[in-house]
Amino acid sequence: MEVKRIAKSGTFESNDIYIIVEPKGDEGIEINLESIVMKQFGEQIKKTIEDTVKSFKIKSIKITAKDRGALDYTIKSRVETAIKRAL
Repeated sequence: MEVKRIAKSGTFESNDIYIIVEPKGDEGIEINLESIVMKQFGEQIKKTIEDTVKSFKIKSIKITAKDRGALDYTIKSRVETAIKRAL
């Protein structure tokens, strides 16, 4: 699948995550993450985002994520929604 336009999902509320997906010129998954729990869970959040992207078989995407303490299932659903809006 190919990301065709910029799409957003989520809010800046506590326990949520705001996701922006956009097309990327070259191949690869680029994740820019800001999180209030970056030291504790930054790598896990990135892994959840990357695994969700890979489940859609997307090879080229740029993701900006602004996390406010979201749990894995919230992260996954926000990424899925943004991707579906961008296809």
